[in-house]
Amino acid sequence: MFDELKVFSGNAHPDLARRVCDYLGIPLGQMEVFEFSNENIFVRVLENVRERDVFVIQPISSPVNKNLVELLIIIDAMKRASAGRITAVMPYYGYSRTDKKDQPRVPITARLVADLITVSGADRVLTIDLHAGQIQGFFNIPVDELTALYTLSDYFLEKALKNLVVVATDVGIAKRARDLAARLNVPLAIVEKRRVGNVDKSETLTVIGDVKGKRALLVDDEVDTGGSIANAAVTLKKHGAIEIYACCTHPILSGSGVKRIAESIIKELVVTDTVPVPEEKRIDKITVLPLESLIGEAIHRIHAGLSVGAMFQ
Repeated sequence: MFDELKVFSGNAHPDLARRVCDYLGIPLGQMEVFEFSNENIFVRVLENVRERDVFVIQPISSPVNKNLVELLIIIDAMKRASAGRITAVMPYYGYSRTDKKDQPRVPITARLVADLITVSGADRVLTIDLHAGQIQGFFNIPVDELTALYTLSDYFLEKALKNLVVVATDVGIAKRARDLAARLNVPLAIVEKRRVGNVDKSETLTVIGDVKGKRALLVDDEVDTGGSIANAAVTLKKHGAIEIYACCTHPILSGSGVKRIAESIIKELVVTDTVPVPEEKRIDKITVLPLESLIGEAIHRIHAGLSVGAMFQ
């Protein structure tokens, strides 16, 4: 068994890391992480990590490239400080949408990021709701993928919305939506959509399933610019849905995403805090559910050699 548990954080989401440490009842590890004027990142671990079980909490969120490189340098610093085991805790895995060659002469960036994390010295990865399950296979080290499904479903179970139908925003998210529908004991529908080129734009086509006269709960793994989910809501309204809610794990909300949600017909968007949601993005329509207990419990179980999967049984 590895020695003392240590949790560290880069600059991506220190608030989440502090709350995880509060859950675990330990102090946040001391470390310097800053950028020189030439944009080079400097890291110095300010406490002994030799043979310790180290967890580095750092979602690959905006600014994506800076936070990714920061994570790689922190892992390298831990390795060179003789940490016993290093787990990269990435609540949000950036570049996960580039997970296959879907057109000629394009990279598989999700695989490249996996290689970078492994080469930097990580011994295992802890993440939440990957965009595609096959990303786990891009790593040659253990990957624990948690899910926010239970956190989201518990919220809607408590709301006890009558005449509800869960709606997948596209075919790719259908399995996750089906699991949520099963938890809520309601039917499932699917919005069929087609993405247009490489721009953040999609054309919604039709609805598979019955939503007429029902409250619809749209499900996606992430909301980025908000275009897809806002368009899907309009389509559901056209097909007779009387009220539309939405939920996702990762509230990226880039560009005019918050404005688009604010102006949409969606009554409430329920998200988690896998990435920071600053005050200016926390409009009345957006509800943020905290995940420190989910991540903290997983870290405790990994450290203690217990089953992580048992958390969801």
